[in-house]
Amino acid sequence: MKTQGRPFEILLVEDNEDHAEIVMRSFRDYRVANNLRVVADGEAALDFLFHRGAYRDPMRSPRPDVILLDLRLPGIDGWTVLKEIKQTEQLLRIPVVVLTSSDNSVDIAQAYDLHANSYLVKPVDFVKFTGLMKDLGFYWLGWNVNPYSHGPV
Repeated sequence: MKTQGRPFEILLVEDNEDHAEIVMRSFRDYRVANNLRVVADGEAALDFLFHRGAYRDPMRSPRPDVILLDLRLPGIDGWTVLKEIKQTEQLLRIPVVVLTSSDNSVDIAQAYDLHANSYLVKPVDFVKFTGLMKDLGFYWLGWNVNPYSHGPV
């Protein structure tokens, strides 16, 4: 899949290596992602998005077309990352899909209050988790129309 003649970019913010591997393997197996970049904490996510530190070069840290964000992260948590994204003019239109293990109604409401575009609870079952990733990939990367797919806004 491509956006404006370039590969589709996904940023996965996930500290659990097993979960990150499931996402990467699922996307690879279902061929739903061109470029999947993974960072393990909130600080790295913000550095990637704001092109700071190790991610200073925008060619190595391109603006993602969608962000998959865990909320429970070491250091800077996902809540802070979500808030920063949605308060920054250059980032606020990037869809943020919260991908977390919490099904707490307070967490769900807070995520939407902070303008998350979707909230998905990670299934414990491996088959269900990979199925969720397949559906997520097809929806956000294939069917959804993002604001940049028709040129600059």
